[in-house]
Amino acid sequence: MFASPGSRLILIRFLSLLGILSLSLFIVSISMDVQVDEAAQQPKKDVYSVWALPPEDVTERVKKLMFGLRSEFGGPEFEPHVTVVGAISLTEDEARDKLKKACEDLKSYNATVERVATGTFFYQCVFLLLHPTTEVMETGANCWAHFGYESPTPYMPHLSILYADLTEEEKKRAQQKANTLDESIESLNFPITRLALYKTDTEDKTLKSWEKVTEISLQHN
Repeated sequence: MFASPGSRLILIRFLSLLGILSLSLFIVSISMDVQVDEAAQQPKKDVYSVWALPPEDVTERVKKLMFGLRSEFGGPEFEPHVTVVGAISLTEDEARDKLKKACEDLKSYNATVERVATGTFFYQCVFLLLHPTTEVMETGANCWAHFGYESPTPYMPHLSILYADLTEEEKKRAQQKANTLDESIESLNFPITRLALYKTDTEDKTLKSWEKVTEISLQHN
């Protein structure tokens, strides 16, 4: 039997629709493949920070203080440092390049502890607050500018000695213990001759993923 003209017309329309759908799916598939390829070609971004590193003798002294605090209050182990640029998302090449350019304008400088202080969150639990001298603040401003870093709060130079989530009462005890463990810590003065780039995923409170990427020695005054 021959199909009626109406049936043939329906069949033709159905096949045309099927062809259009197949073509659309093919185009979508190609588009998705292109997007996946483009994503794969995008350089990977991580979270980085810039740290000013104290000299070895100061590092060992501060590590003993940090160990004493962790033995009572817990918290992860980390290298003593003065944060210059906080967490910022960049590719490794971008971060390395920005640090290199920032250090071209910098010379070594001194840091002086003002007092043992406490903060309001995990990464600023107990720390050594530094005097905001011109050299210290200009180093921060210079690096912020090169990294395009912005913060809702002004730069507060400090050297953390305990990362933890503590109550206000526990923070006060930790603060007192720090002064007991090292009675002259509040008169500490030290030179900063190195800036380092660290990978610092702030979501990882164990700090196990944190690692040094590179460090640059500053010119002597």
